[in-house]
Amino acid sequence: MSDWYERLFRGVLYPAYETGLRRRDTLSWLARYERDQWYSPQAIASLQFTRLKALLEHCYRDVPYYRRRWRELDIAPDDIRSLDDYARLPVLTKDDIRENFKELQAESWRNRLLFKRTGGSTGEPLELGYTHESYERRMAVMWRGYGWAASRPGRRTLYLWAGTVGTPGRLHQFKDNLYNALFARRMLNSFDMTESNLASYADAIDRYRPSIIVGYVHPLAQLAEWMVETGRKVHQPDAVITAAEALHPHQREIIGKAFGSAVYNTYGCREVMLIASECPHHQGLHVNSDHLVLELLNEEGRPTTKGPGEVAVTDLSNYGMPFIRYLNGDLATASPTHSCPCGRGLPLLDRVDGRVLDAIRTPDGRILPGEFFPHMLKDVPGLTRFQLVQRELDRLELSIVRNDGFDDASLAYIRRETAKVLGDSVSLHYHFVDDIPLTRSGKRRVTRSEIAS
Repeated sequence: MSDWYERLFRGVLYPAYETGLRRRDTLSWLARYERDQWYSPQAIASLQFTRLKALLEHCYRDVPYYRRRWRELDIAPDDIRSLDDYARLPVLTKDDIRENFKELQAESWRNRLLFKRTGGSTGEPLELGYTHESYERRMAVMWRGYGWAASRPGRRTLYLWAGTVGTPGRLHQFKDNLYNALFARRMLNSFDMTESNLASYADAIDRYRPSIIVGYVHPLAQLAEWMVETGRKVHQPDAVITAAEALHPHQREIIGKAFGSAVYNTYGCREVMLIASECPHHQGLHVNSDHLVLELLNEEGRPTTKGPGEVAVTDLSNYGMPFIRYLNGDLATASPTHSCPCGRGLPLLDRVDGRVLDAIRTPDGRILPGEFFPHMLKDVPGLTRFQLVQRELDRLELSIVRNDGFDDASLAYIRRETAKVLGDSVSLHYHFVDDIPLTRSGKRRVTRSEIAS
C-alpha cells in the first residue's frame, strides 16, 4: 500500500465503512473539529463554555447523582456563569463512580449506553458508560490530534502497543486482522519485548515500512536505545507518536535519533480518550478544549497555573454517563506560553508529570512496561484495587483488594497471563489486603520497581 491506498481509504473505503456500514457521524464531527481549532482562543473558550453550560443543565435535569449533590450544596446551573463558578462544583473521584454507578447514568439514556473498563494509572479497575455520539466525537478528536503529526486514516501505521490479553477466538482474531489490514495498520505487542528479541521488532518495522509509528514511550525508548547502541538502522517513518506514559526529554531525544523522525507527544486516558497532543511546532500539547474541559488543581483543590496540578477533566459530549470535574489520577503542568506559532486557538500544556509506571525486569532480560498490569487486570472479576511491587529481580509481589466476585478462577487468570509475558524466571507472590496505601502525592502507584535500572 502507498499514497494511492490512503487516498482510496480516506475518500471511499473509510466513509463507506464509518458512515455507510456503521452509520456513525465520525467524519462529520472531524470536519467540525478541524474547523474549530482555528478559532481564536477567546472564541474557543466561548464555545467551550456554551457546551459546558448545556451539559450542566442536562446533568441537573437528567442525572440523579449530580441533581442530588448540587442541591445539597445549593448550586444550580444558573449559578454557573464562569469557569470560576464552575470550580465550585465538587470533583468526581473513582470511588464516587463506583459507589454511584447507576445514579451517574442519565435517566433518558438508561439501557442505551455502551460500557468499557479501564485499569488506569492508579490500579483501580473502573467501569464507565458512554454514548454512541461521544465515541464518534472522541474518535474525531483523536484523528485531529494525530493528524498534526501527519497520521491520517489509511496512512501506513505501525503500533507498538498493548497486545490482546487472554486467548481470543479465531473469529475475533480474523476480525482484528481484517480491520487492521483495512486501516493499513500493523500491530506489534509491546508486552512481548525483551532485551534478546529487539532485532525482531526492528525487522518488523523494516518489513512493514510504516509512514507513522505509534507506541508506548518505554518500549519505543528501549528499542531506540538498542538501535543507537548497535548502529541498527530501520525504515525511517515520517513521525513517531508516543502515548500512555510521560515522555521525558532524554527519551524524546533517543527516539528521534534512532528513527530519524520528529517525535510527537500525546496525552489521554481511557475514560475520555485523547486530551492533548503536539503540533509540528512542539511548543507544548494543545488541549482539546473545544471537546472537553481540563483543569489543573493544587493541593487545596483550586485551579492553578503554577507547577504540577492534579488533572480534572470533563468530556463535553458524553450525555449518557457524564463525568464532571473527574480526577483521573494524573498530574500535569500548564504551559507558560499562551499561543503557538501554528495559529491554533487551543490552549497548551507544558508537560504531563504523573503517568510514569515502573517497568518490570526479569533475570532473562525481559523489560515489561508497567502498563501491562492495569491493561490485564482491568477485566479480572472481583478485583477492586491492586499494586504490584518488584524488590528482587526474580520475585513480584501483588497486593490485591478484592470483593465477593474474586475467586480461584480470577487468581488462575492472573497467574496465567503474567506467566505468558514474564516466563518462569519470575515468581508471583500475592496477598490480599484491605487497602493500598497512597503515596505522598496522594496517588496509588500501581506498578513499582525497586530494581536499579
